[in-house]
Amino acid sequence: MRLPDGLPADIDLTRPSAARVYDYFLGGAHNFEVDRRLAEQIAAMTPNLAETMRAGRAFLRRGVRMLVGEGIDQFLDIGSGIPTAGNVHEVAREIDPRVRVVYVDIDPVAVAHSRSILAGDEQTGVIHGDLREPERILAEAQRLGLIDFGRPVGVLLAGVVHFVPDSDDPQEILATLRAATMPGSYLLLSHATHEDQPPEMLDAQRLSARTATEITLRSRADITAFFGDFTIVEPGVVHLPLWRPDGPADAVADPQRLGAFGGVGRHEGGAG
Repeated sequence: MRLPDGLPADIDLTRPSAARVYDYFLGGAHNFEVDRRLAEQIAAMTPNLAETMRAGRAFLRRGVRMLVGEGIDQFLDIGSGIPTAGNVHEVAREIDPRVRVVYVDIDPVAVAHSRSILAGDEQTGVIHGDLREPERILAEAQRLGLIDFGRPVGVLLAGVVHFVPDSDDPQEILATLRAATMPGSYLLLSHATHEDQPPEMLDAQRLSARTATEITLRSRADITAFFGDFTIVEPGVVHLPLWRPDGPADAVADPQRLGAFGGVGRHEGGAG
């Protein structure tokens, strides 16, 4: 298969990518046949998965608007995926045109598309990075000159920490990110869960092992612990549609069936 122009020549088209599967579910065009086949297999087992992903994107948009309203004008978006409508910089700049964003993703296709789409935008940057190497991400973000960690920053981890297995110590990774921020900073996080989930959700998790990024489902308590000493803002760590819905359009019957929690924490001071 010939790769589209602008994409790295070493992309493996024989193995699906979590970022490209996500792009497919969101209606994007940056995915390949191998990704679509896996997406359809997962969708057949969990028909509400696309709805879950859309709810995750809606949660991210609401959270970004809230953070900009609190004065945050710089964001580090780790696990940003392939750019689709309603990206962080687009949402944030509707409120504050000065907002700067650094996008980080492990998938080379996501990074290539991000760099292509954002070319010429001096208030955004793109890093090819792995959440499991937080020090390198922090250093590269600072080198880009877009993030000043001496000022409050919004760290966004929407739907990415569940790709880090317990063996890679996600608690330590989150502690490193929190420690890099100043008081007044925020951490936004959403994460898949096994709580209140039917057997087919667990079967879909096993299918995720066919990508390079297998999903680890965690409890609400485990997800809440990722915020460390940050103060979790209202309404807490809740099912995605329940986090500050904009109105009836965000309402979902039985929100627990979407299988993910989300929350936002504020750095009030101390070690984080």
